[in-house]
Amino acid sequence: MKKIVLLILLIGVGLQAQSSKTEQLIDDIEPKVIEWRRYFHEHPELSNREFETAKKIAAHLESLGMEVQTGVAHTGVVGILKGGKPGPVIALRADIDGLPVTERGSLPFVSKAKSMYNGLETGVMHACGHDTHIAMMMGAAEVLSKVKKDLKGTVKFIFQPAEEGVPTGEEGGAEMMVKEGVLKNPDVDVIFGLHINAQTDIGKIKYKPLGTMAAAQRFVIKIHGKQAHGSRPWEGIDPVFIAAQVIIGLNSIISRDTELTKDAAVISVGLIRGGVRNNIIPEEVELIGTIRTLDYEMQKKLNEMMLFRVKAIAESYGATADITIDKGYPITYNDPDLTAKMLPSLERSAGKENIILRNASTGAEDFSFFQKEVPGFYYFVGGKPLDVKVEDAASHHTPDFYIDEGGLKLGVTSMVNLTLDYMEVKRK
Repeated sequence: MKKIVLLILLIGVGLQAQSSKTEQLIDDIEPKVIEWRRYFHEHPELSNREFETAKKIAAHLESLGMEVQTGVAHTGVVGILKGGKPGPVIALRADIDGLPVTERGSLPFVSKAKSMYNGLETGVMHACGHDTHIAMMMGAAEVLSKVKKDLKGTVKFIFQPAEEGVPTGEEGGAEMMVKEGVLKNPDVDVIFGLHINAQTDIGKIKYKPLGTMAAAQRFVIKIHGKQAHGSRPWEGIDPVFIAAQVIIGLNSIISRDTELTKDAAVISVGLIRGGVRNNIIPEEVELIGTIRTLDYEMQKKLNEMMLFRVKAIAESYGATADITIDKGYPITYNDPDLTAKMLPSLERSAGKENIILRNASTGAEDFSFFQKEVPGFYYFVGGKPLDVKVEDAASHHTPDFYIDEGGLKLGVTSMVNLTLDYMEVKRK
């Protein structure tokens, strides 16, 4: 019995020493993480066009002695760090693309980048914090590479392009990475991902087991009527009027036919297109929108009801309608067992009082494609300055989006701790 107790004490001392070592390495790497973040913020690139971003990431991983793969799903980069001891394969993921947003503000590293998007010139900005994701994971990669001989397994660093959506006619992002086998050779056991959040205080982490972000589907409705002079609508079949009835019908699916106490759901029309002149009733009107669901049975029901109701409304006015619904992004689903096992890691990283159970979001994330293949855990790290009120913090995807760099260290810490702790959990 004394020998067992002594062994446990020795293991505890060893783990504490390892923790102290990584804490010091994280302290040391923080200035570099901030420097990297500023570089990527100043030089953003759009989805599937992250050429220079990928080069800088690959050069860093190569400098750490990793096996590096480039050109994955066009511009993705993967680094493989093999530990000194056998164990599980853990993937960490960071998205790397910017957005077609023109930045406002006076940061010394403000983005002045411009590019073409959908045929129009636009500014380019890391308006969702992907610059911080890259920098934090580069920092975690360097820290873990410095304790390589002690790692009880392998770490696969996945720098993913095109999370914000691929250009028309292209494929990419997490779905393409999965198709190309990014979770194979070596086969990944679990995957962890994070997102900076501009409405959460620095120093805090938010998470939710099960469905944490929604499935997202794009739909297109084309209503076919009969053209007529605007002064004589009775001679035609007005698809503009019918489009208005369709929109009301879509909203009634949510308000009257969906069990919203079970989970949230959203149907939104974001684009209406039809007609060329004020006094001509057009022949066709197009509606394009999005569906957000957090439950696959609910998603199936909404899809079926939309297919029926849109056509029924159009036919009731003498028109016809076509509707297509794409498969979109899956639900970002945090495996409940994995979440429970890793919660102590987050608490160790930020302090138990700073770990917050959040509500589900109707936003979407293509990290969900990885989670459909292997158990995954996705969480949110605070990036809001403590002296700014939540209601005053600019939201993501806006020109005034802002992140306090004081929150980056926690991102590095949490990724490192999740990796090291899962290696220990897996061995038990």
